[in-house]
Amino acid sequence: MMVSVPRSTRWIFVALAIVATPPITKLHSQQPAQAGAVADPVFDKTEVMIPMRDGVKLHTNIFVPRGFTGNLPFLFDRTPYGIEGGERNFAGPFSELAHEGYIFVFQDIRGRYKSEGQFVMLRQMRDKKDPKAIDESTDTYDTIDWLLKNVPRNNGRVGMLGVSYPGWLTVVAMLDPHPALKAVSPQASPADMFIGDDFHHNGAFRLSYGFEYATMMESSKERQAFVFNDSDTYDWYLKLGSLAHINETHLHGKIPSWNDFATHAAFDSFWQRQAVAPYVNRVTVPTLSVAGWWDQEDFYGPIRIYELLEKYDTKHLNYLVVGPWNHGGWAGGTGAKLGNIDFGTPTSVEFRRDIQAPWFAYWLKDKGKLNLPEATTFEAGSNKWERRDSWPLRTGVTSRRLYFHANHELSFTPPAEKTATAFDAYVSDPANPVPYRQRPIPPTWGRGSTWSRWLVDDQRFLNDRKDVVSWTTAPLTDDVVIAGDIAAHLRASTTGSDADWVVKLIDVYPDAGEADPKLNGYELMVANDVLRGRFRKSFEHPEAITPNHVDEYVVDLHTQDYKFRKGHRIMVQVQSTWFPLIDRNPQTFVPNIFEAKDSDFKAQTHRIFRSSDAPSFVQLSVVDNAK
Repeated sequence: MMVSVPRSTRWIFVALAIVATPPITKLHSQQPAQAGAVADPVFDKTEVMIPMRDGVKLHTNIFVPRGFTGNLPFLFDRTPYGIEGGERNFAGPFSELAHEGYIFVFQDIRGRYKSEGQFVMLRQMRDKKDPKAIDESTDTYDTIDWLLKNVPRNNGRVGMLGVSYPGWLTVVAMLDPHPALKAVSPQASPADMFIGDDFHHNGAFRLSYGFEYATMMESSKERQAFVFNDSDTYDWYLKLGSLAHINETHLHGKIPSWNDFATHAAFDSFWQRQAVAPYVNRVTVPTLSVAGWWDQEDFYGPIRIYELLEKYDTKHLNYLVVGPWNHGGWAGGTGAKLGNIDFGTPTSVEFRRDIQAPWFAYWLKDKGKLNLPEATTFEAGSNKWERRDSWPLRTGVTSRRLYFHANHELSFTPPAEKTATAFDAYVSDPANPVPYRQRPIPPTWGRGSTWSRWLVDDQRFLNDRKDVVSWTTAPLTDDVVIAGDIAAHLRASTTGSDADWVVKLIDVYPDAGEADPKLNGYELMVANDVLRGRFRKSFEHPEAITPNHVDEYVVDLHTQDYKFRKGHRIMVQVQSTWFPLIDRNPQTFVPNIFEAKDSDFKAQTHRIFRSSDAPSFVQLSVVDNAK
C-alpha cells in the first residue's frame, strides 16, 4: 500500500488495508530514485507479525520511502499506544526525518493491540542467567535482527527514538543493544517510578495520574479511559475517601498496576528492579536525551538518565537537550507557546530541524558534522537557546540561598532572628485539600483536559487559601539567571506524625506593562515538587515524624535554566496538599497509606521555621554576571 506525504499537510488520515504478511520484496518501488532529500516522500507500507525467541509474534508496520538512492537505515519506534495511523507521523513529528530518508518501523509491544503475548507495565529486566527469559530488550533485539535479514536495501544501521513509554523502551534497548543499533534518542523517558516520574514523586503517590493511567492501560488491550460520574474529579477523589476504597468499590483487584501501588508503598525491591539506575553502567551507543522544563509526567527521568550515562561517557557520546516544553511538546506543533507563555520562537521546529534530524543523519548516514554541545538548553525568561559545556554548569555559577524571612519576605540575606517564634504556621486539613489546578478539574485524558499545560497555569488561583504560605522578594533590580540544580531546605514541624511538603519556585510578573495583559501579575511556576515526610531519611525505610519536633526536609526541585527578569519578583510557596495530583497524607503515621482508615485522616498544624539557627531556604545555582 502506497502512502504519500505532501509537505504542506500537517496530519494525514489514511485508512490502510490490513496486509497479511506479503513477501517483503514488495516493500520497495521500481520508481526511478532521486538524489538527495525528497520534497514529498511516498512510502510503501507492509504489515507483518515478527516472531520473538519464545514464539510470540509482535505486530509491526514497516514504511519504506520511494525516491532515495542507495541503502537506507531504519528508524524504529516501539509503543504500547497502538501503531495504526503511524503514517501521520511523517507529516508531523517525523516530518524532517521523513524527508531525509529512512525506513520507518513501528511496533506494538507485547500484549498490546494486535501483538501477541501478555502486557506487563514497565516489564522488569530479565535474569540474563535464564536463557529462556525475555524482556523488552530481547524483543527489540529480535525485531532488529529480523529487519536486517528480511527488509531489502537497508544499510545495516538502526536508530531508535520515542517519547514517554516509547522513550523508556528506547532506554531498555540500549542497555543490551543489538550490534546494529547505532544511535538512540530516549525522550521524556521515566527512570524511576518511585523517586521522580509518573507514579510517585519523592515517595508521594501521584493519585490522579496513577489511577487513571493504570485503568486506561490495563482494562483492555487498547486504551480505555476510566469514566467519572462527576464533573470535577477533585470531588470524585475526595468523596472516595481512603485509597483502600479503590479496590473495594471500583477495581476489585483487576488492575495489576494498582495492586502493585497498594502493595509496594515504599522503595522496596519491586521499585528498585524497575528503575533504570542499576542497569545504566556503560554507554553503549550515542545517546540524545530530550526533556521539557514543564513536563507534567516525566521530567526527572531524562535528566537522571543523562546524569547516569555521563559517569561512563569517556568517548563523548552522551548529549542532552532541554526545551520549554510540556510532555513531548517538541514532537508536535511549533513550540512557540505553552499555555499563556510565549517563548518568541518555534522551539519545537528548531529542535526537530536543527538537532534531531542532523543527529540521526550523522550517526546513521555519515552525513554532515555533529555540531552539538554537551547540553543544549532553552533559557526561558530571556527566551534563547544556550550551548552548555556541561549540565548542570560547573563554571560561571555561584551557589546561593534564598532565605525565608518575617512578613513573608524572601531574600539572599540570611535571617538574623534566633527566637523560637520565628516561624510561619498553617493548618493542613485532608478534608479540604489544596487543588493542584483551577477547579473544576477534568479527567487527566479526554475532551476538555488541561493536563498538558497545568504546570504553566497562573498560581494566583490559590491566593485566598490559608493553607498555602508564600515568601516573595522585592522587585528585582537586576536579572537573576539560574542554571542548574534547585533544592528547598525546609526546617519544619507538625503536630501530626506524618506530612507532605510541597514547594514551588515562582516567577511573579509585574502588575502592569506586559505586552499580553493576561500576564500582568502572573505567577508562573519555574520549579516544583513534593516530599512525603516519612521518607525524609530513607525511601526504603519510612519513619514516623516526632510531633512538634523541628526536622530538616530537603525537597529536590530538580533543575532549570531560567531568567527572572529585572522588575519581576521571586516567590517560594509551601503547602501540604496538592490534590488530586498527590494522594492525601493522613498526617498520622500508618504503615501503608493505601490501607489507611478514613478515621486516620486528621487536620494538623505545620510550622515553617526561618530563624538563624533553623533557617529555611531554596538553594540555587545563579549565573555570574548574567546578561
